[in-house]
Amino acid sequence: MKSVYLSIKQGCWMICILMLATITSQAQESFVLQSGDFLFQDLDCGDLCEAIEKVTPGIGDRHFSHIGLACYQNGEVYVIESLGKGVQLTPLAKFLQRQTNKEGQPMVMVGRLKPSYTYLIEPAITFSLQQIGTPYDQYFLYDNGKYYCSELIYDAFHHANGAQDFFHMYPMTYKDPETGNYMPAWEQYFQKLGTTIPEGLPGCNPGSIANSPYLDIIFSYY
Repeated sequence: MKSVYLSIKQGCWMICILMLATITSQAQESFVLQSGDFLFQDLDCGDLCEAIEKVTPGIGDRHFSHIGLACYQNGEVYVIESLGKGVQLTPLAKFLQRQTNKEGQPMVMVGRLKPSYTYLIEPAITFSLQQIGTPYDQYFLYDNGKYYCSELIYDAFHHANGAQDFFHMYPMTYKDPETGNYMPAWEQYFQKLGTTIPEGLPGCNPGSIANSPYLDIIFSYY
């Protein structure tokens, strides 16, 4: 009898898992991105991504190390982002599959501006598209002619908002909040660049934008 009970229990669990997978798949297929949606991505790039996520806010237990902005081009959805060599347009499918969890789900959450602020979307996208080809800001320094991911988003909406802050910058830290010491990953990173760690200089990050009161998190792909 015990083996029969276990078989029934295992079968019920398998049905629940399949139902959850079906519901998740259906939700992803029915969700439609809009131009100006923010895509917050949890990248697994090793110690650096972990260091970024350790000192930046998240949404619940989700933390982000990258951000892009959705836009439509010739009827197709792309993501404007600064990654690798710099600012670029990436097809949505490629962006979503860049990092998935063990169930194969994209590790991406979507934010959308509240209705009062949607007038900023078009000029922000126009500005962002004009930056394509701008090099990636590996030094994380503001206004140096380069862009890291959230810096591009900050500047796009700063421009759209009449050269006034929309999102905000904060003093950046590269120190472990538990020890107060610089994290080894950052020490090695800036040592390779041959520069000092820009501790305390103004900057922004995907987590701070995700927690902005001007937008809502409306969907999760995982």
